[in-house]
Amino acid sequence: MEKYKKAHVPMEERISDLLERMTLAEKVGQLNQRMYGWNAYVKREDGFVLTDEFKEEVARGGGMGALYGLFRSDPWSGVNYSNGITAADSAKAANMVQKYIIEHTRLGIPVLLSEECPHGHQALDGTMLPVNLGAGATWNPALMEEAYGYVASEIRSRGAHVGLVSALDILHDPRWGRSEECFSEDPYLAARFTEAAVRGMQGDNPQDLSGMGKVAVVLKHLCAQGTAQGGRNAGPAPIGERELREIHLPAAKAGKEAGAAGFMAAYNEIDGVPCHANKPLLTGILRDEWGFDGIVMADGCAIDRLLALTGSHESAAALALESGVDLSLWDTAFTTLEAAVQQGLVPEEEVDRAVRRILRLKFRLGLFDRPYVNEMTPIAMVGRPEFREVNLQLARESVVLLKNEGGLLPLGGDRKRIAVIGPNADRLYNQLGDYTSVQREGSGTTVLQGIRSTAPAGAEIVYARGCGVRDLSADGLAEAVEAAKNADVCVLVLGGSSARRFDGEFDSNGEAIVSNGNPSEMDCGEGVDLADLSLGGLQRRLVEEVAATGTPVVAVIIQGRPHALTGVDEHCGAVLCAWYPGPEGGRAIGELLIGKANPSGKLPVSLPRSSGQLPVYYNQKDPGRPRVYVDMPSAALYPFGYGLSYTQFEYMEVGLSRHEITAAELEAGRKITVTVRLKNTGSRAGAETVQLYLRASESGITRRLAELKAFQKLELFPGEERVVSFTLGREELAIWNREMRFAVEPCRVSVLVGGNSRDTIGKELTITAVRSEV
Repeated sequence: MEKYKKAHVPMEERISDLLERMTLAEKVGQLNQRMYGWNAYVKREDGFVLTDEFKEEVARGGGMGALYGLFRSDPWSGVNYSNGITAADSAKAANMVQKYIIEHTRLGIPVLLSEECPHGHQALDGTMLPVNLGAGATWNPALMEEAYGYVASEIRSRGAHVGLVSALDILHDPRWGRSEECFSEDPYLAARFTEAAVRGMQGDNPQDLSGMGKVAVVLKHLCAQGTAQGGRNAGPAPIGERELREIHLPAAKAGKEAGAAGFMAAYNEIDGVPCHANKPLLTGILRDEWGFDGIVMADGCAIDRLLALTGSHESAAALALESGVDLSLWDTAFTTLEAAVQQGLVPEEEVDRAVRRILRLKFRLGLFDRPYVNEMTPIAMVGRPEFREVNLQLARESVVLLKNEGGLLPLGGDRKRIAVIGPNADRLYNQLGDYTSVQREGSGTTVLQGIRSTAPAGAEIVYARGCGVRDLSADGLAEAVEAAKNADVCVLVLGGSSARRFDGEFDSNGEAIVSNGNPSEMDCGEGVDLADLSLGGLQRRLVEEVAATGTPVVAVIIQGRPHALTGVDEHCGAVLCAWYPGPEGGRAIGELLIGKANPSGKLPVSLPRSSGQLPVYYNQKDPGRPRVYVDMPSAALYPFGYGLSYTQFEYMEVGLSRHEITAAELEAGRKITVTVRLKNTGSRAGAETVQLYLRASESGITRRLAELKAFQKLELFPGEERVVSFTLGREELAIWNREMRFAVEPCRVSVLVGGNSRDTIGKELTITAVRSEV
């Protein structure tokens, strides 16, 4: 038996033995992920059969490095319950694919099956979670880690191995359609959720991913897509190295430290260099500086876009490979790598290095020893009640209470007639986000259904759609106003939608093509960028006309980006920001409105007043003196970290273990303890997220207005007090200094603690060059 097939032989020896046996064509085959997975099979009455296209693709490369989206379901793929692979059939289909490749290639190298899971598994019967902005709003990474563990169990039980997880994009321009894929505008908060995703899916030993329930994580996108110029998808990121390191790399660094198996390069360019051709980023920082030894995957068709730089597929492939890309996604360029080597454009050693990384991941996943999965397991793993409960709790904690004048919420028993109005009140897909699979009929709960199921006995619920998300028809306004007139309270469910249509148009990489005047109600998602952040269509008119009836109004904003709520907020007594809360979101919102649950979400992004106010993220550079607009306030409508509860919290007595410390002490590992006393001064139990910020000056570079460095979410009973402690050390207090070294510099620091980035109390800390004499 060949050495690479022997389970007892050390992994690196097995890899070397296999690599020595491979032809150049077989090596190139391992670096390609050219097929759309839904084209690999056809569903018939008696089961699934592999297509000739799939068999030809296997023969072309003497194998296959990876197959993308075997289980993907959505309007772009055209996969639904009539022609796709359900959970019950998935392991059988995965085994069929794997068996064919192993038995019909010379070396029998198993294939990686990679799946989209930006907020759950995008497959028939796959569990969808709240989108990342909603997850970030929970400020509860531990809960998200638990949820991602369940996601990994579902994916691996179905026979797939790699999860493509959105985590690295930092939301600096909410006009960007992919805003929903960002955890936050803040690098620290995003880093904590990135860690949670990796640990949840890969477990505590990322070197061994062979166990059931473990999935190799590929984090995307590396990096800086969230600051694309003009908020246009894949646009250039106008930033320098300091901004790159301070804002856009911390989440990737955290993912690497947590053991992420891979990264996906981003579409955008940084200072004229596309990320797929950015060797200082993909090799210099990622591998040489951080010591990353996993794979780098290309984004869809991105290597082909390098033809604008190189002029030929062979040269584009050579450039991406030498820059650090290991595995393609749907492009033509990487299929020409054999010719690129023969033309002297890239040495075969570069091909070998990338192939070694792909093979190493396959060995870590145990695919050479256990390539097949139990065909009965997915039935037991998908749709578990405990996963549904975690998903429901995520939805509950993702909702942010922005406004509650006069204690309008929770709705009391005196509100006997509740009018539920708005385009997002009874549309399940409008609360699921982009990258969402086709749902089974009857699955999930809309807001209308959630209110009906949680409202007190005897309450009357009336519904009127009112208007659409984007369309300009006024046909439903009169009915909505009439419903509001006769109600004790009106719940207006507004916002946006990333719901795709099966008759929609899509680009070759799957992004939606939605132009001005397009009948689609989709106003968010990949490819759907906005210039105006105001709510679309006639929604503001609907708010004004309903509010004019005098009936108290509660607004529930279901959205994938932070919309500008000016023109809405002032007409409503209470406002809930719900992001896209997922299939359990309707039930969660119903519970929160009625008071069966207490809101605890905090904004992961600042909410703007207007598109013209951008950028509005909280941690901008400190200009040294106020820089204001003349025509509107410069501050965000609602600040980063903000969120109310049905109870109240008081912050008291911030303390520092030391008020002065030297830079050398911090470099040597000394830390400072920060304490604050928190009290629940209200009448009901509630959860509060205590946030710690730094505001520094006199450190040799321009600092930010504030920088989040720690947070802790805890629940307190009425009247309960607790002392919350944080530690500050080198990691929190060092900066990228004038020489672009990460080091502690002498400076003055305001240590600020509070319930959001605006409302804080604090103490002063001095970092000195040498210890001062007492």
